[in-house]
This record gives sequence, C-alpha cells and structure tokens, in this order.
Amino acid sequence: MNKKKVLFVCVHNSARSQIAEAFLKQKVGDIFEVESAGLEPGKLNPLVIEVMQEIGIDISQNKTKSAFDFYKQGKRYDYVITVCDESQAQKCPVFPGTVATKRIHWSFDDPASFRGTWEEKLDKTRAVRDQIKQRIDSWLREIS
Repeated sequence: MNKKKVLFVCVHNSARSQIAEAFLKQKVGDIFEVESAGLEPGKLNPLVIEVMQEIGIDISQNKTKSAFDFYKQGKRYDYVITVCDESQAQKCPVFPGTVATKRIHWSFDDPASFRGTWEEKLDKTRAVRDQIKQRIDSWLREIS
C-alpha cells in the first residue's frame, strides 16, 4: 500500500508545522508519510518542545527543514498544508508540486509572536497545540 504523503509548511518550521507533523505521525503514521518544513528554517521553539512533552510527545531532537530543499530533491506530496497565521499569510510559502497535490491552509497563531511571562506564553502555546490537534482530528474525519 502506498502511503499518502503530507507536508506541513510554515515560515520557520519551528512550531506549528512541527506540532502538526508530530500529531499526524502519532495518529496515522502507519498510513501517511508525514514531514514538515519552512521557508526560512529557524530553531525549534522551546515552548513547543515543552508543551508537546506535557502530552507525551518528544520532538526535542527534531530538526527544522527547508521546503526549498524538499522541492530541489523532487519530493511530491498528496497534501501540502500551510499552518501560518493570517497576519503572516503573505510570508506563508506555497510548496510547488504536481497538479494532483491538494493545497490546504489552516491559520494558527505563531508561538514565536507570543508576549508575556514564560507561563503566559506556555498557556498560549498549549492553546495552539490543542487547536492543531482538533483540526487534524477534524481533517482525518473529512478525508476518511
């Protein structure tokens, strides 16, 4: 059986796309090949590492990856899902691919933009994590 290929993309591949990749792999990694990448790969966000560890998912060893590197490698995907927020939509990359690629946009706030104490930023990041999980659950019901 050929696995469906999914790519989650955001600007830096440091938070939202990493969360989405981890959830989809956890839920259906046996039937989906899942990756994430960014337009300008940055450093993995420590807030995201912490909120994912809280629910038993360790992404601390993940590396940020470049969408352009994947493109240059000739990778193709069945679904390319961008997870940038609306205020950053103009920066949100479009991954080139075949006509058969389904492009989807889900808007989530960027944990890198959160202000406040560490605990306040953690709370906001938890909310984004939970929103991403709910959206993935909903999407899986839609496509099954």
